[in-house]
Amino acid sequence: MNFRTLTLAAMLSVSALSGAAFAQDNPMVGGAAMFADKNIVENAVNSADHTTLVAAVKAAGLVETLSGEGPFTVLAPVNAAFDALPEGTVETLLKPENKEMLSTILACHVIPAKALSTDIVGMVEADGGEHVVDTVGGCKLTLKAADGKVTVTDENGTTANVTIPDVIQSNGVIHVIDAVLTPKSAM
Repeated sequence: MNFRTLTLAAMLSVSALSGAAFAQDNPMVGGAAMFADKNIVENAVNSADHTTLVAAVKAAGLVETLSGEGPFTVLAPVNAAFDALPEGTVETLLKPENKEMLSTILACHVIPAKALSTDIVGMVEADGGEHVVDTVGGCKLTLKAADGKVTVTDENGTTANVTIPDVIQSNGVIHVIDAVLTPKSAM
């Protein structure tokens, strides 16, 4: 293990310990309370702002995965982010014959670690202004932080703003974002 990997592991383990202490302070998402003792899927289904994401997760067959042990950091696009895609995109992706592509796109929103916003800011600062992470879907996302705000840019140059950070889950954390991220080869 190199120093960077050890530093990341240390930051993530500290955030895992501190996350439990702040669980009662979880923000509301989509008009619903988010519970730190429920998993990502159990909480997401209650958010009125994430009905498209939940439908996509179901269509892609990822409910079991995102209900699993984790830890996961999920960048969760709101309905308006899906609505901003070219007309017909969501409908096309939800078709059974496009399950693999949909699964890849959704997996590009999942980082295989628990990273709170403070962890992300620390990684960005340690790397001189931006930090690249690999997702479960094989995408590389570039994280930046400025003026207390975190942004995520995909391989196509789409930038999403984290609008609600640090929604603690039993199997990780959700950061609500305002854009859909895609792998370089998709869309």
